Amino acid sequence: MSSASRDHYSYTHYRDPVTARTFDDKRFGGPIGELVASTQARVLANFVGRIQNRPILDVGTGTGRAALLLARGGARVIGVDASDEMLAEARRRAAEEGVRVSFQAGDAHALSFPERSFDVVVSLRVLMHAPDPKRCIAELCRVADQLVIFDYPSSWSVARVQSATRRLLARVGVRTEPYQVFSPRAIDAALAQHGFRLRSAHRQFVLPIAFHKAVGSVRFTLTLENALDRLGLLTWLGSPVTVVAERCAR
Repeated sequence: MSSASRDHYSYTHYRDPVTARTFDDKRFGGPIGELVASTQARVLANFVGRIQNRPILDVGTGTGRAALLLARGGARVIGVDASDEMLAEARRRAAEEGVRVSFQAGDAHALSFPERSFDVVVSLRVLMHAPDPKRCIAELCRVADQLVIFDYPSSWSVARVQSATRRLLARVGVRTEPYQVFSPRAIDAALAQHGFRLRSAHRQFVLPIAFHKAVGSVRFTLTLENALDRLGLLTWLGSPVTVVAERCAR
C-alpha cells in the first residue's frame, strides 16, 4: 500500500492501543452486543459447514474473535491484520484460552499467500473500511479454494444515511470512521469477476445496531425485528449483510 493509503483512517484508527484494548467491549458489550456476537458466530459456523481440520484464513482478524471461534472447532487457522496492536490482543486472547492460531501481520489488499491456499477465507467488518474494497475482494477470492465469507453494510438500508453523515463530518475535520456501503448487485458483480457466485446471505437488522444498543433490551430487539421481518423489510433493508460465495466450477 502507498503511504497515502496507510494514512487512511482504517489503518490509523486501529493502530491505537486503546482502540485495540477496548474494541470488543465497545462492539460486543451489553445485551445487544452479545446478541450480535452470538448471531455472528452461528452464521459463520453455518456458512463454513465442516470446520474440523480445514485450512481457514481470517483477513482483518482484529482481536481474533472469528479466528478463535473457528480454531476451537478444529480448523487450522491463520489470522492476518494490518494492526500490530490488534494482533497483540488476539495473541493474548489465544494464549489465555489455550487455542492455537497463527496470527500474522498482513494487508487485505495484498495477501502474502499463493492462489487457492485455503479452503475458506473469512473477512468480517473489513470491506466497509478498506481504501480499495474491490482489490480486497479480488485478494479474498484469489487465496480461497472453495468459499469466501465476508460482510458489508447495504446501500439499501439506514446504514447509507449514517455513512453519508460520517463522510460529511470527516470532510469538515471531525474524527470519525466514514465507512462505505455497497449494493448487493455490486457485490455479486465483484465476486463474479473473480470466479465466485453467491451461495447464501444473512441480513442482521432492519434498524441500526446503535438504536438497539441504546434501548438495550434483547426482548424488544427480537420482537421488533421479527415483526419487521414478517413484513418483508429484512429481505430488502436488512444490514449488515454477511455473504458466503463459492468458487464456480471450471
